Amino acid sequence: MTHIISIVNQKGGVGKTTTAVNLCAFLGKKRKKVLMIDLDPQGNATSGLGIDKGNIENTIYDVLVNEVPMSEVACESAAKNVDICPTNINLAGAEVELVSAMSREQILKNAIAEVEENYDYIIIDCPPSLGLLTINALTAANGVIVPIQGEYYALEGLTQLIDTINIVKKKLNPKIGILGVVLTMFDRRTQLTRQVKDEVDKYFGEKVFKTFIPRNVRLAEAPSHGLPICEYDEKSKGAKAYEALTKEVINRTK
Repeated sequence: MTHIISIVNQKGGVGKTTTAVNLCAFLGKKRKKVLMIDLDPQGNATSGLGIDKGNIENTIYDVLVNEVPMSEVACESAAKNVDICPTNINLAGAEVELVSAMSREQILKNAIAEVEENYDYIIIDCPPSLGLLTINALTAANGVIVPIQGEYYALEGLTQLIDTINIVKKKLNPKIGILGVVLTMFDRRTQLTRQVKDEVDKYFGEKVFKTFIPRNVRLAEAPSHGLPICEYDEKSKGAKAYEALTKEVINRTK
């Protein structure tokens, strides 16, 4: 069975892309065959895995709008055993172009079906919104990981996210569920961060991963080199945290 996991939070700057890129990289290191789908028009996952956004012939936009097969778009990334279906700013117009499409919520799911059997994991990096692109990601996935930053307002908007997941589950994809919640930008020294953790634990219970992702300079530097943290500095705190998170994800998807 292929595990299709969407990384979702409509808030920006919560560590979605960092989590998606490094989860893919560590899954690849553990000899899992992985496909990353960059569904965020900003394309940070694309550049974070070593792909030049200005030099791509086809992207996920072409898959969704022009019906180009995903197998023709997926390419090797800078991470071992990880392919990527890249994106660029063209994707920003996709939501408008897909509004009148037949079965518009199912387009990504149908595209994935062509390549699904080639991968152990397919990770989808979603945009910071609950629009049509994210609905496509939720419809295609069988699990959701929600990154939450250990800061004030962290839980703001989560009710809307959970409601959206429940609507998709009821109407479009009965298989979907929350695989886990991961605390990012975590600084256990501050009282605020500890308070946020308590609130998240109260809200999500056993869905919260035991691993939290610390604030880490090396983790912040890695994307500018087009490398995941395991390739940039495998001994850093950020690398060790994402390795531990990956082990938890594998255990939850057995």
